Amino acid sequence: MARIKTIGVMTSGGDAPGMNAAIRAVTRAGICNGFKIMGIYRGYDGLINDEIVPFTTENVSGIIMSGGTILKTARSKDFLTTEGKQKAYENMQKHQIDALIVIGGNGSLTGAMEFAREYDVCCIGLPGTIDNDLYGTDSTIGYDTTMNTIMDCVDRIRDTAQSHERIFFVEVMGRDAGFLAQNSAIASGAEAAIIPEESTEVDQLARFMERGIRKSKRSCIVIVSESPKCGALYYADRVRKEFPHFDVRVSILGHLQRGGRPTAHDRILASRTGVGAIEAIIQGQRNVMVGIRNNEIVYVPLVEAIRSDKPFDKKLIKVLDELSI
Repeated sequence: MARIKTIGVMTSGGDAPGMNAAIRAVTRAGICNGFKIMGIYRGYDGLINDEIVPFTTENVSGIIMSGGTILKTARSKDFLTTEGKQKAYENMQKHQIDALIVIGGNGSLTGAMEFAREYDVCCIGLPGTIDNDLYGTDSTIGYDTTMNTIMDCVDRIRDTAQSHERIFFVEVMGRDAGFLAQNSAIASGAEAAIIPEESTEVDQLARFMERGIRKSKRSCIVIVSESPKCGALYYADRVRKEFPHFDVRVSILGHLQRGGRPTAHDRILASRTGVGAIEAIIQGQRNVMVGIRNNEIVYVPLVEAIRSDKPFDKKLIKVLDELSI
């Protein structure tokens, strides 16, 4: 197998705080170990459209504290096509890129896995997603920052909830995973969290209302994982119909959750996994995601990382239930 000399790095899918720290780590660790680094702008679209430039340490100077991604990002429809993948591969050859480091979430790493299979290229994934839904890593880049952002927002919303004695349904991101909702509910002292992991087992709203809102606690906060059918608006409408004596409001945090300066945790996670990606290439590893488990760097096959069954600790539900009485 030919020795890898040039590495391309990109960010793909939804942006996440800490992506810049990961780009910085990949670039500097790569150069430190003798590799040439190429920055690929706008994810897979940039690979297809040849938005590829050499990266030096100067390109990544002063970015570790910034949210978003200096490489920009996109969700590429063209990369789903055979023609798009072929064009991407041709541009890799044009720039003599031997390996690809993709910083992104489930969809981005699925694209990397399929690309690696079809064209026999070395792809390394970094877990860049606020949802924390990638299997094999305790945390993903951006998750901690987003949870802190939600906590700050809920702290502010509670002031209004208590002043007006209202029930607030606060909708947060997370796609099909309840990690953000459940843990931010615990961190912010919310009274309940409605999460996808329990959606088929129990009527979560009914359980919450039956448990009772104490007479001294007419205000409360319920964190809801986003859902096209059963989001915060759905549950607020149910309360208005089934419990009309309560004053109900909805706050959908939306893209407010994605931005902001990454926390120390996310900067360190991004830095360690970025260095880990270069180490993986040096070791001859291919088609793995770099994660952290029990504070140790681990290499998880991409096919495992994108599984949708990352374990959810049901004990967290009991913790919130007991603390919210």
